[in-house]
Amino acid sequence: MSGTEKTTETHEPICLTGKLRKAGLRPTRQRLSLAQLLFSKGDRHVSAEALHEEAVDANVHVSLATVYNTLHQFNEAGLLRAVAIDSSKTYFDTNTSDHHHFFIEKENRVVDVPASQITVSDLPVAPEGMEIERVDVIVRLREKR
Repeated sequence: MSGTEKTTETHEPICLTGKLRKAGLRPTRQRLSLAQLLFSKGDRHVSAEALHEEAVDANVHVSLATVYNTLHQFNEAGLLRAVAIDSSKTYFDTNTSDHHHFFIEKENRVVDVPASQITVSDLPVAPEGMEIERVDVIVRLREKR
């Protein structure tokens, strides 16, 4: 936090409090603590388990279930973007713009694909009563053999 940034009584940046309120979320202590961990490191991809580990390391007392719930609430509110790698693994991206991802399988790591490197065209017509919300491309990578 810069010296010019105002803080609340809990020393959390007011911008995070406002960000949560603007998204329709009550800025609880746990949400503010997790938001600070998530958004203070720039754009990144994080799993619930990794964020929970960061919270424990930062002496933030929060259960893994609360981390999962908070990440899903942030996603629903548009603060994060869920990147489902498969049915058992979801990462949360702090960059909510339209972009695609590489998944490095050996490292279980998600990396942004530069926007100019993928063009998606010839999308199918959505079924009646439906519309395409977005297209997610995940390019799975492995080391060359």
